[in-house]
Amino acid sequence: MNPNPLARAITGISGILVAPFDREDRLDARPLGPIVDRAVTAGIHVLVANGNTGEFYGLAPEEAEDFVRMAAQKIDGRVPLLAGIGRSVKDAERLARTSAEAGAAGLMIHQPPDPFAAPRGVSDYVKRVRDAADLPIVIYLRNDTIGTAAIAELCSIEGVVGVKWATPNPMRLAEAMDAAPDHIVWVGGLAEVWAPVFYAVGARGFTSGLINVWPQRSMAIFEALEASDYARARDLIAGMREFEAVRAEEMNGTNVTGVKAALALTGNDCGPCRPPSAWPLTAVQHKRLEAFLERAGLSVRKAS
Repeated sequence: MNPNPLARAITGISGILVAPFDREDRLDARPLGPIVDRAVTAGIHVLVANGNTGEFYGLAPEEAEDFVRMAAQKIDGRVPLLAGIGRSVKDAERLARTSAEAGAAGLMIHQPPDPFAAPRGVSDYVKRVRDAADLPIVIYLRNDTIGTAAIAELCSIEGVVGVKWATPNPMRLAEAMDAAPDHIVWVGGLAEVWAPVFYAVGARGFTSGLINVWPQRSMAIFEALEASDYARARDLIAGMREFEAVRAEEMNGTNVTGVKAALALTGNDCGPCRPPSAWPLTAVQHKRLEAFLERAGLSVRKAS
């Protein structure tokens, strides 16, 4: 096993924190505290600021810096903080330095969405971020069409300890695992529903947006998978699948919407999502989410 402390931690659950906004569309630290406290108490292993559930691409660069500081303050060293990094290489370098100063344990580098991103250019991008802040790196891979050789090259960069695999292609994952250095930790990046599939291939741990609302269920799924009790894991996942189904609608445009709507319904309002995410849920989606929360035994605050 990789001896790096962050590498060990990401074999657990990486909880992707929402970015809370107030009524004037400004970041608001107050609603984040209860989310962090619930997650830490439940046993979530790593918390992530500036992930996609945190509306990373909806934040101004300065807001992304504020969010990682805010998250670090609320976590207060109780679990490792993984800081999302992306956008232009200059923005990424600056955010990496800010994240290191805030106390992040590592950097999660978003795969650049630039239409002209060359595989070797992405390697240069990762090296520039690494040089800006001497922290362990997790590659966030959402597009495996760059090819197995390019993925293995990214994994060979000094400082890279893990890959968050967020494509629904377990066979390509298996190929990448075989081609990459042995020390790399492979993390399921498509939340609880896909975790059993990735575990079967050899990945460990998974990312989760559910932890903002129901961290206990995420932990139960993790414990079942670690015990190789796939039947129990499937049963537990079946009990939260509707949550993920709502999030997957409108071309995944309700991904964050579903989380924030659930938080509002359970009395931990974190404000709306920013465009281009959908807001609010449709009446049908909202009813389905309410029914899920009721079945889950979570307290539901009825709209007046």
